Amino acid sequence: MDAGAHYNPRTVEEVFRDFKGRRAGMIKALTTDIEEFFRQCDPEKDNLCLYGFPNEQWEVNLPAEEVPPELPEPALGINFARDGMQDKDWLSLVAVHSDAWLLAVAFYFGARFGFDSADRKRLFTMINDLPTIFEVLTGSAKKQTKEKSSISNHTNNKSKSTSKGRGSESGKYSKQIKDEEDEVLDEEDDEEHGETLCGACGENYASDEFWICCDICEKWFHGKCVKITPARAEHIKQYKCPSCSNKRVRP
Repeated sequence: MDAGAHYNPRTVEEVFRDFKGRRAGMIKALTTDIEEFFRQCDPEKDNLCLYGFPNEQWEVNLPAEEVPPELPEPALGINFARDGMQDKDWLSLVAVHSDAWLLAVAFYFGARFGFDSADRKRLFTMINDLPTIFEVLTGSAKKQTKEKSSISNHTNNKSKSTSKGRGSESGKYSKQIKDEEDEVLDEEDDEEHGETLCGACGENYASDEFWICCDICEKWFHGKCVKITPARAEHIKQYKCPSCSNKRVRP
């Protein structure tokens, strides 16, 4: 836990660079280095934490021994839940806690070095412009980019693009990390869904109807067929269709 442990950024720009480096390291652990991360999170070991460092490296290690620690500590005991949850759910849980830790570290530096209200607001704005680790991991960052691009490029067809954005499929885990904040996903458009059939009623896709995709079997459904409204879909992190909901994930 030495990499970057004694690095103390003092300006908003330095704290943001520190945030981006730690974030990149943790994203790497949960995506491109996922097999090694999984191996290191042995449930037989003591309470372990996932650390990200300013040099874009990551480490699974025991928490700091000093009390109070030099920096805020990440979630404790992530290894214990590894085999008790579906892999995707476990990684999503680690991602959420990692996002919380990154914010805690960034604003710890802000408090320590006397950032005023304007500095804190600027720091938060810079951080908020980046997708969270959870959004990168689940693919919702891509959904948001698609939705924004669709709205700006098809203002005359706003309802169609919004329906598609709300029902967008959660992406699979990324095998290569790109600069997700710079991605412009313009290769997909509404026409690709023209031949899509509802997994419940078998009818074709229609732009004036709300659709939602199952994150497990990747089939598309009319919202009305599976009793999901656009408002309810906004609060669903991972949608499972009725068929997949009735399957046992683990023995």
